[in-house]
Amino acid sequence: MADDSETLEVKDSPSVSPSYLEVNCTSSSKIRRFSAGTEAGFALNLINKKLDDGLPLASYIEAVKEGEEPVSFGPNSVLVCYGHAWKLQTVTEPEGARGRGSIRRTINHESSPLFSDELHSTKSLLPSVIGVHYIAKVLLAFVLLFVFGAVFTLALENLPRLLIFINPSV
Repeated sequence: MADDSETLEVKDSPSVSPSYLEVNCTSSSKIRRFSAGTEAGFALNLINKKLDDGLPLASYIEAVKEGEEPVSFGPNSVLVCYGHAWKLQTVTEPEGARGRGSIRRTINHESSPLFSDELHSTKSLLPSVIGVHYIAKVLLAFVLLFVFGAVFTLALENLPRLLIFINPSV
């Protein structure tokens, strides 16, 4: 309760400019705070991680003001507040439009930063398709590389003879 009264004083005071932004999560009806300069994709990832199961995931963040066109934030754009009447909020897609797993997968691969714990697990993201066909293709590439090198070397070594053959008066 003490936090609510302090929050009201900060919001009502025009001289204090907070160093954070508030994003209203439309799924959970909770307000999340982020420091100024936070990327929208990072904020969206944190908001979706804190959602309870069964609630729809947020797909992007937008700034809204009554009577104005909303401003949408891409995953790499920095969250900013456009003024007093503008509010930042999440936007959810209907469950039928996109599956829950595909949204979370997109967020994890595109916009979440890699923390030190996750750096070691990036190997699981890479496909492990190193097989006999892959090794054969690499070996074929090396063989072709050396064959082309040998052909060009022979051509350059025999270039003076070819020029004399074409123009014998030289």
